[in-house]
Amino acid sequence: MLFRDRTDAGRKLAARLEDLAAEKPIILALPRGGVPVAGEVALALDAPLDVIVVRKLGAPFNEEFAMGAIGDGVEVLHDETIRSLNVTPAQLEKVRARERAELDRRLARFRAGRPPLDLQGRTAVVVDDGIATGATAMAACAVARALGAARVVLAVPVAPPDFDPGDQVDEFICLERPPHFMAIGQWYTDFTQTTDDEVLRWLEK
Repeated sequence: MLFRDRTDAGRKLAARLEDLAAEKPIILALPRGGVPVAGEVALALDAPLDVIVVRKLGAPFNEEFAMGAIGDGVEVLHDETIRSLNVTPAQLEKVRARERAELDRRLARFRAGRPPLDLQGRTAVVVDDGIATGATAMAACAVARALGAARVVLAVPVAPPDFDPGDQVDEFICLERPPHFMAIGQWYTDFTQTTDDEVLRWLEK
């Protein structure tokens, strides 16, 4: 399946998720590319839409190796990873401060003063335009869980065949897992970068 653009992907994903409407879920979009996809899902399911802004806490000597993640008002740490890498409290705090600053900047831009939606006891559907490594999506799911979501569903149009959603996800829904996956953009005819203004327009809806 080749998607025309994120709108097309969102509508197709929404059709797959229609059974979730009965759970009255909250749709959480990973900005920026996940927002148009999630917006179509939210419209189809008549569900509230919010962004879930997360920052991975990368190890001091290898930023791709996650020690945990931070979100809006929550932090998830992988204590065993931190111990095994011998990360000192000072090193952890330096990474945390850097990522917190970027997180706050993005929250201020995308939320524009709006409070986050309350996930306590709700079904949270985390949506992105696709999965490459999965690190950001998994961080978002962990943050949604830490914020009180009773059930976490990760939903994307496309992902690598070997992607493992892990134990933070109750259900993983993906339209396509092509065997020759190289990049998300190869499965879209139009993969133009989503702008901040487009994100804000969706959230205002």
